[in-house]
Amino acid sequence: MKRVQHKTFSEREVNDLLKAWIAISLAFAIAIGGFSISITFAIGFLISALTVGIGFIFHELSHRFVARSYGCFAEFRSFDSMLVLAVVMSFFGFVFAAPGAVMISGPVGKSRNGKISAAGPLANLILGFLFLVVLVFISPEGTLRNIAYYGFMVNSWLALFNMIPAWNFDGKKILNWNKLVYGSMVGVSLMFMFIMGSL
Repeated sequence: MKRVQHKTFSEREVNDLLKAWIAISLAFAIAIGGFSISITFAIGFLISALTVGIGFIFHELSHRFVARSYGCFAEFRSFDSMLVLAVVMSFFGFVFAAPGAVMISGPVGKSRNGKISAAGPLANLILGFLFLVVLVFISPEGTLRNIAYYGFMVNSWLALFNMIPAWNFDGKKILNWNKLVYGSMVGVSLMFMFIMGSL
């Protein structure tokens, strides 16, 4: 069977990715520092966009890339009502974020589903490691340090959170596919969380 490659982004997918990126970044910026028309809030939004936002985008696009490598149709769709809820809840000091998901159709069995699912949290672990390298070896100061620290923290947390082995989380599909891969990814996520506590 010939694989059909879907290399381009549709206009709807680009719009959905941008909506989700902006809403998630805004929600975390508000939850962390409160909302105000100020340079401080603008900096908080920038930090959120470069850490939470990028972590979310790379997570979803990694699912998309692996699914499409198997010849599946895969496109991100935002959950607009959940984006609104995330922003509203951020005014109360916390964020419940379910910004959307990659919709996949095609030849997906247990093995492929596990690999597609693993791609998301793996992307967060790689990003977390890169932010950690910046923290340890470059030792930035000021805003750059805040971006590096928050990027390491958020991506480590996103990876661990998505490894929950229940409901429709990535962890359940990974565990069903390969217990060793699941245990290794959870182990690295926990190690990152431990390192975070010592920084």
